[in-house]
Amino acid sequence: MRIAVIGIVIECGRCASSKVNEILSSFGDYIVGRMGVPYKEKDVYVISIIVKATTEIISAMTGKLGRIENVTVKSAVTNVEV
Repeated sequence: MRIAVIGIVIECGRCASSKVNEILSSFGDYIVGRMGVPYKEKDVYVISIIVKATTEIISAMTGKLGRIENVTVKSAVTNVEV
């Protein structure tokens, strides 16, 4: 298990936010914390997720999120096993 931060940027937030939330809910057991900041005037939403999971699970989560139209995902994973 590793600690990671996943950054998610949703452009056209109303279009993709339900799909993002659905995926995040399915990985809820691994999420330690979540912070979302809306920029409603531009319909852009930024979400940061802290997770504790294996690299395989982190990859699966970011892969599913990255396949959603108008969503950009980046992750930073620690080298330390927890």
